Amino acid sequence: MKKFFKIALLVIIAILLLGTFVFLYQKSKPEVVVYEIVSPSINDLTKTTVATGKIEPRDEILIKPQISGIIDEVYKEAGQKVRKGEVIAKVKVIPELGQLNAAESRVRLAQINNTQADTDFNRVNKLYTDQLVSREEYEKSEVTLKQAREELQAAQDALEIVKEGITKNTASFSSTMIRSTIDGLILDVPVKAGNSVIMSNTFNDGTTIATVANMNDLIFRGKIDETEVGRIHESMPVKLTIGALQNFTFDAVLEYISPKGVEENGANQFEIKAAVVVPDSVVIRSGYSANAEIVLERANKVLTVPEMMIEFSGDSTFVYVLTDSVPEQKFDRVPVSIGMSDGINIEVKEGVQSGSKLRGAEKKE
Repeated sequence: MKKFFKIALLVIIAILLLGTFVFLYQKSKPEVVVYEIVSPSINDLTKTTVATGKIEPRDEILIKPQISGIIDEVYKEAGQKVRKGEVIAKVKVIPELGQLNAAESRVRLAQINNTQADTDFNRVNKLYTDQLVSREEYEKSEVTLKQAREELQAAQDALEIVKEGITKNTASFSSTMIRSTIDGLILDVPVKAGNSVIMSNTFNDGTTIATVANMNDLIFRGKIDETEVGRIHESMPVKLTIGALQNFTFDAVLEYISPKGVEENGANQFEIKAAVVVPDSVVIRSGYSANAEIVLERANKVLTVPEMMIEFSGDSTFVYVLTDSVPEQKFDRVPVSIGMSDGINIEVKEGVQSGSKLRGAEKKE
């Protein structure tokens, strides 16, 4: 019985040793790598760049008052359309005390002179009727009276302007009525009734009453990197995609490239502008974020392979061509001449044909 157990133990040990040997042998064998086989194909390649920016009107007009004062009424709000000359708001003038006193004093003096001139004219007129003074004296008195009346009217108008910013005779040309200078859409009305406003002068830009723009004339304004700015030019076609309108693509034409770059995050960026073509059925709002895709280079019907299949070694490029697949795959390293790339596929000018079998990515088990 003891002999049987000894034999069984020896057999088990032998099996374990043999299994260990087989396992180590299998592990020591080199693993056979199998690659996907890819053939070159004829494709169209385009190399593009994308500029980020915004959609905005070509011109935004800032409507400013021609007189300082307080907003009395606001007749329009953002989002409404206006015509040229249409009233947006009304300004109430707050007179300056010194100017008001001077204007009132001028009116009082003009009234005194007018009263005196009227009295003198009546006296001369009676004497002229009685033929006691010459016609020349009569005419001089008449002219003096007219001048006094004109001065009184001018003084009263000046007082009205100081008080109200307007006279009865010039109501239609009132500077207190803030009017749009163009046809367009009101983008913003940053003031409310009761706000103080000042007119534009040499010391400040004045208060903006409203921002008006023609939304039928839109542009894309963005920036492009200096590494690509030399490959674009005015009149190039541009494709726009707008984040808020994901189901639409808009055509545009590049019309401006800044001659001066601006450094941002360590790279020089150049401003570009493109005129946007907007269908009548689509509404685009000012400030929409957008991406502009510009085609830098194009190659039609060329032989291409995935760029990941190209081996770069110094100034040379190579691919691996299948020579045998039994019992395992074998490849030859072949030099090739390459052309443009779109980042995924690359043009192969020389070295392989459309029927060549090339080593691709490693197959996963």
